[in-house]
Amino acid sequence: MSTSPVPHPAGPASRDGADEAATRVLVVEDSPEIATQISRRFTAEGWQVRVAVDGPAGVADARDFAPHAIVLDVMLPGFDGLEVCRQIQADDPRAVPILMLTARDDETDLLVGLGVGADDYMTKPFSMRELVARVKALLRRHERTARVAAVDPSAPAGPAPIELGDLVVDRAQRRVSRGGQEAHLTPTEFDLLVCLALSPRTVLTRERLLEEVWDWVDASGTRTVDSHIKALRRKLGPDLVRTVHGVGYSLEPPTP
Repeated sequence: MSTSPVPHPAGPASRDGADEAATRVLVVEDSPEIATQISRRFTAEGWQVRVAVDGPAGVADARDFAPHAIVLDVMLPGFDGLEVCRQIQADDPRAVPILMLTARDDETDLLVGLGVGADDYMTKPFSMRELVARVKALLRRHERTARVAAVDPSAPAGPAPIELGDLVVDRAQRRVSRGGQEAHLTPTEFDLLVCLALSPRTVLTRERLLEEVWDWVDASGTRTVDSHIKALRRKLGPDLVRTVHGVGYSLEPPTP
């Protein structure tokens, strides 16, 4: 198993280790140049960083390092990033947020990545500023989800399910079904669906979706919105979300 050529600022953290308050980010990237650039940029944010350079090391470090977020390259030696993502998501009940990096702007690859549990993706080359912004957005969203999950069971029940025709979105349990069949969505897909479902038949711009779902305040990630919409259509039916070209998307309540 390969280890990182890039030192991280503190000793290895573990689930029972010290410095639990520090944000830990695992970078799984086999290019020394890219791994070094990412590690230095993340370290400048005050984060603890560990780098793995192949698929097996990425899975092992995800278990040992207990990261708060993972930046994962698709093309890796050993086995690829898609398999790393599958194993990490199956192994980790915390559902750690994962941002995938790909050198190919291939929509099929992107949808497969989202389908195995990735929360976001970036296509190389990319700016370090945007990478940091996206990881911070994933961390904020994951923290909000964790707070909701940790609510006292004796507290009042969460928000009522959203029922639109044969689509049922249970926000309290974060479950979705259509026509009585449950659909398994990634955390990002679920948040996107809720945003659309709260305003049915209303066109929401990509910029608004980026701000409300991803916590981004610029329009640089509109392709990310498009890919997640395609993932929703694949899982819930092509008729669920209407495209308004040049503007955004609208959820059209399906027929029961």
